[in-house]
Parts: sequence; C-alpha cells; structure tokens
Amino acid sequence: MSSGKPPLLPDATRDLARFGATLRYEDIPAEAVARIKLSLLDSLGCCLFGATLPWTRKVAELADAEQAKPVATLIGLGRKTSPALAALVNGTSGHAFELDDIHKESIVHAGSIATPVALGLAESKGKVSGRDLLTAMVAGYEIGHRVGNAATMSLFFRGFHPQGTSGTFVAAAAAARMLNLDATQFQHALGMAGSQAGGLMAAQEGAMVKRFHSGRAAQSGVYAAQLASRDFTGILDALEAPYGGYLSTYSDNPNPSRLTDGLGKTWETLNVGYKPHASVTSIHSALDALSELMQEHKLKHGDIAKVETGLSPMTHVHCAWEYKAQGVTAAQMNLYYGMAVIALDGAAFTEQFREVRLADPQILDFISRISAHVDPEIEKMGAPFRHASRVKITTHDGKVHEKLALHRRGSPENPLAPEEVIHKFRNVVAPCMNKADAERIITTVDRCESLADINELATIVGATVTLPK
Repeated sequence: MSSGKPPLLPDATRDLARFGATLRYEDIPAEAVARIKLSLLDSLGCCLFGATLPWTRKVAELADAEQAKPVATLIGLGRKTSPALAALVNGTSGHAFELDDIHKESIVHAGSIATPVALGLAESKGKVSGRDLLTAMVAGYEIGHRVGNAATMSLFFRGFHPQGTSGTFVAAAAAARMLNLDATQFQHALGMAGSQAGGLMAAQEGAMVKRFHSGRAAQSGVYAAQLASRDFTGILDALEAPYGGYLSTYSDNPNPSRLTDGLGKTWETLNVGYKPHASVTSIHSALDALSELMQEHKLKHGDIAKVETGLSPMTHVHCAWEYKAQGVTAAQMNLYYGMAVIALDGAAFTEQFREVRLADPQILDFISRISAHVDPEIEKMGAPFRHASRVKITTHDGKVHEKLALHRRGSPENPLAPEEVIHKFRNVVAPCMNKADAERIITTVDRCESLADINELATIVGATVTLPK
C-alpha cells in the first residue's frame, strides 16, 4: 500500500547509514571523544548499580535460562551470555534506576543502550580496541538522537516511550558500526530497527517494564545488525517513508530535517547531559529550585506551608500526576514525590527511592502541600525549555520565595563538570562495589582510547556486585 505522498526527507535513512558506516575515530572531535568517555563511565555506573535491582535480576534469570554461548559480559553479575541477551540485561540495568544520561531534544538515554550493545559485541568479536568501542558508541549517539529529534515531542505526547522507540536506532547504529557493516547493510539494520521499535509511556506509573524498554531496544539493535550482516533485509526508507515509516507512524508532527541537519559537523553527542538526581530528568530543575530556595532562606520542611510549581505542558503531563505509592518507578517519575524527598532529605538519590520510603507519612504529608500547573511563560518558550520550572514557596509565617530555573543542573546549558560526573559514579557504585575496583574502572575508562583490547574493561565491570543492605 502506498500513500502516494513523497518521502518526508528523501534518502534520509541511506544518508545516516553512510555516515555511520564510514565514521572513523579520527573523524570525531576531541571534545566529543571526551564526552563519550564520560557517558561510558556514567553508563557503567548505572549498569553496576542496576545489576543489584530485582527487575534486572529477573531479566538476567530469563537470559540464563536460554543457555546461550557465553561470550558477552552481564555487567556486575559475574557471568556471560550472548551479545543480544547481554544487551537485553545490561540495557535494562542501565535504565534501571533513572540515573542514565539524557539528550533533551530526542528524549533518549543513549548511554544505557549504546554502552551494552557496543561492549557486548566487542567482547564477542575479540581484540577490539578502545577507539573502536568509542566510535561505535558515537555512531549510536549521533544517529539515534537525530531520529528522536526528528520525531519531536509529538512521539511522546502520543504515548510512546522514546527509549524503546527511538532507542532502537541508537542500538542498531552502534551495533552496525561495531560489526563494520557496509553502508547498504547498515541501512538495512536501521530499517529493521524501525520495525522493532516499541514502548508505552503508561509504564511510568508503576511497571518494571519501563526499564525493560531500554534492554529490549538494545537487544533489537543487536539482532538488526547481526541479521543485516547475513544479508537479511530491512526497510530501506524506514525513517522517511510517507506510509508506515517511523516518523509518519510514530509522530503527528515530525521534523524530518533534523535527521541530517549538520550531519558530521554538529555533534549530538555534545548535547548529552548527566543526572545528579535518581529521577526523571523533567523534574530536575524543580528539585534544584526547591533545594536552592530552602538553602538560601534557611528553611526546613516544617517551615513550608505551600509549594506551587509551574511547568511546561510536557513535564506537567509527564510527571505531575497524583502520587499513590505505586512503586519505585512511579516515585522516580513523579514530581510530587521528588520534591518531597528534596524537602525532607535534601537529596533525591538512590537512598530516597527505596521501597521502605514510598509510603512514608512524612513524605505523603509534604506532598499534600505541593501543587503543579502549566506556566504560561514557560509554555511560550517552547520545546527547548520543556525542563524549565518556576517554584514558589509560601512559609507558615506568610513569606513568599520564588525561583525560575530555566536549565536543569547537568544539562548541556548548565553542565556538570567532568569531576562531578566522576563523583556521581563513585556515589552510584559505592553501595555495591569496593573503592579499589571503582577506581580501576575510572582510570581504565579515562584511557579507553589507548586500550588495545576492551576485554580489560569488560573483565573489571563483569565482576559480581554486592547487593546493598
């Protein structure tokens, strides 16, 4: 069946495939290499902590039951499986606790997909250099983020999870580059990725499956590239097809020019930011604004009578729904819970999202003081400011304090310094690994481009983590 309409952007899938297939380490700017190394470290930290969590372990048990040839590491779990199953498990662990890196425009957490895919396939090939690992990751970041950019927020508003949908293109591109597919095979791999895209945003309100979307996207990308290497064919115009294509199907308002704008000159890898809080990125500016107001005015949670929070329409839909202690996932996605733990603990990190805290009477009491609304001024600023917030505190003695936060801490506009990302890594893995091993990972990633064989890194991160008490 044909729509009779022209393609949304002629040859876009082909052009992205040619870029990915011919990308070399030497083509990547030094600042993008530095950024992808930070993302590699950040992602490994997420996977290591994620390996301690029950949802990851359930997926790992499923992989174990397959009894696949053990050639790719299950990060933090002390054993190996096939590259596709390792991608499934490690992609799940990387997204398991809302700590993974984020590209704002595409709404994709590429690190928890590209890292498992590239690492697992590199191990299975054998004697892959650190430079080749980084190059495959950059291919995934550049292509996958562009797909998400072109889908626009419309994909999200329709109820699709970008991690499970656009994320498949991150995985397919990273896998295709790691397997050295030629441009035609690479194009077929992208064509298969689009057919495997999936994930529903209703998962944010309490389901373990939200974490699985990331793992499934990673696994789908591995399968796509492996099949393409065997001359299995995919949809050659998967992205731009006017009927049944990725953009025409998943988005009501796509921007196809974003697929190839500045390709090879504007590096989307540099537009990735990192999370200082273990929660959905959209609420981070509100958490920071509340924390800063409380510190500036020396307020305790008991001093606060009311918190009013102005948000973008997307963040309001995404995060300002009634909190009912539905589970860890829901708490991490919910504005009210996040603001409450900031007020009570001064932090929203791993300890604040334990099961024992989810129905804490103090948290529920503070939630009752919070309201949220769409802020007209933020709405007028458009998509680039969808993470902005305006927080207004009213104290019991009638004083009012207000702060407008346009860019969350950790975004490209308000970045964490490299040493802060390293500090985050240490804090993330502290409950589950000894300091010596953590430092070995930091130093090995720092010299990744000089590694002759990434098995040195895979061996370190493959050791079994300790379950937090």
